[in-house]
Amino acid sequence: MIELRTVTSDDWPLWRSVRLAALTEAPYAFGSTLTEWQGAGDREERWRARLSIPGAHDLVALLDGLPVGIASGVPGAAVDEAELISMWVGPTARGKGVADRLIREVERWAAERGATRLRLAVMPDNRNATALYERHGFTDTGEPGHLLPDGVGRERIMAKSWAPGPR
Repeated sequence: MIELRTVTSDDWPLWRSVRLAALTEAPYAFGSTLTEWQGAGDREERWRARLSIPGAHDLVALLDGLPVGIASGVPGAAVDEAELISMWVGPTARGKGVADRLIREVERWAAERGATRLRLAVMPDNRNATALYERHGFTDTGEPGHLLPDGVGRERIMAKSWAPGPR
């Protein structure tokens, strides 16, 4: 059974465990690195701050009671936009609908707050994630994303739009 749990800064140990698993298992998928969040970067106040972004909707996915994924919705630059960030589902839970549930929940949250567009950044070589997002109606915006560590490539920006109102 898939359960989505909305987490707050008080749930930082749970978020921390899943986020570190994500950065360990799929370092190619994120702009952040495991090294940045370990050692001196692994502080309670930093984890609490990450879960205290104003207006954000932070989720941990559980499959049969075990934490297997995360995603966040954060307000976008424009009032009618939101962003999907920190999306990850562990290998044992892939193909079981967890990612679909996380995306739909972030879309629902975004629409509820008045957004009509959801954006995300994906690494250009992450074909599985790109296929997942395309399946959910996201398309490439053509906008340049953040510069990658190689100093040449850029994240791929994708977005999905919908008419105002409940989803």
